[in-house]
Amino acid sequence: MLRRDSTRRLAVAGVVLLAASGCGYLSGEGGAGGGGDASGIDCSPYEQWEDIGGSVSLYSSIRDEEAERMDRSWADFEACTGIDIKHEGSGEFEAQLPIRLEGGNAPDLALIPQPGLLERVVSDGHAVPVSDGVKANVEEGWGEDWRSYATIDGELYGSPYGANMKSMVWYSPTYFSENGHEVPETWDDMVALSDEIAESGTKPWCVGFESGDGTGWPGTDWIENALLRTGGTETYNQWVSHEIPFDDPKVAEAFDLADGIVRNPDYVNGTFGDMESIAITSFQEAGLPLLDGGCAMYLMGSFYSAQFGEDVEVGEDGDVYGFVLPPLEAGAEVPVMGGGEFAVPFADRPEVAAVHEYLSTPEYANSRASEGAWVSANQNMDTSVIEDPASQFAAEVLLAEDTVFHFDASDSMPASVGTDAFWTGMIDWVTGSSTDEVLEAIESAWP
Repeated sequence: MLRRDSTRRLAVAGVVLLAASGCGYLSGEGGAGGGGDASGIDCSPYEQWEDIGGSVSLYSSIRDEEAERMDRSWADFEACTGIDIKHEGSGEFEAQLPIRLEGGNAPDLALIPQPGLLERVVSDGHAVPVSDGVKANVEEGWGEDWRSYATIDGELYGSPYGANMKSMVWYSPTYFSENGHEVPETWDDMVALSDEIAESGTKPWCVGFESGDGTGWPGTDWIENALLRTGGTETYNQWVSHEIPFDDPKVAEAFDLADGIVRNPDYVNGTFGDMESIAITSFQEAGLPLLDGGCAMYLMGSFYSAQFGEDVEVGEDGDVYGFVLPPLEAGAEVPVMGGGEFAVPFADRPEVAAVHEYLSTPEYANSRASEGAWVSANQNMDTSVIEDPASQFAAEVLLAEDTVFHFDASDSMPASVGTDAFWTGMIDWVTGSSTDEVLEAIESAWP
């Protein structure tokens, strides 16, 4: 857990952490890697993989500028080892990966953002255990919480890649300052602030659950964050592993907490319509009214800064900023919830093992982070390579010894539940279905 004093406010200037869960990435298609000329490059960091050569296919949901940054982050490795990393990014990654695997068209490596999907590809017999070198790197670089997400029946099948935080509330410092508002320290403070804003004639919250094939996932973030605050880590973990059913009273309590905001007609949905408009408002567009006073707050992951234009100043005195969703009580520990990807191998050729091993090193984390818009939870990365203070802070939070990272629950559950029934259930819930009906429907989807 995170101490309250270290997370009262989270600056997000320039942070475009890679989004996990069903949110996918924002637009376009990914690039492809390529070999390079090693002249003028210090190849000493890659000596153990020297002259391996060959080609390695890497499949992910990462596209556009993020894909270009990835390509640059391993360019020296390619040039020094002769390995050509062919990256393919897809906006339909979660749906297409199982199809490709079943059709005998498996990539050599995939960056899987969902532990539930990772478990599925392992149980279906497609993934292979990581090499000894990758295993050693993971044991040295990540805590038990991260390692556990890729460990199945005692065997490690993946290495953590990027990380992001999804317990953030975006707001406009200008709007807050002009109206005498302060960042809330408790949930009750946040509700009182919402009441004050609503009385002024502004809808305090913007909310958007639409995300193409992943529609509904932003709603799961509300429930996951609420449950961490009402039930704590133990209840959250029991819920994810189905030790308590989805329709348990403890889960209903979390829905009720979120209900007080998301389904409150006085609070939502800034400039977009009534409560039911949430189902058709895209998460990409939902937070933009913050810029003109259309709403005052928006719960969305740290990666959302990518949606603001270059002319938008992100900072404590800027156009937009962020604070961590507060706890129920003052002084309580603040839960950290988020996501990330895992590099999972589907082939055991030497060049595949070499690429995978490099991706699991702190040296690679440093290389990728130096390209911008990315943070790793690798405990041995050099955070000084991260240039903007907000990303530095995010890395500090993720790497703090007392941080217990709670992986996005919907991504950790079986796919039939987490990325199907749960997503669908959130749309039913926000368009008028009762909490009991939604919980029962999701519980019935457990395999």
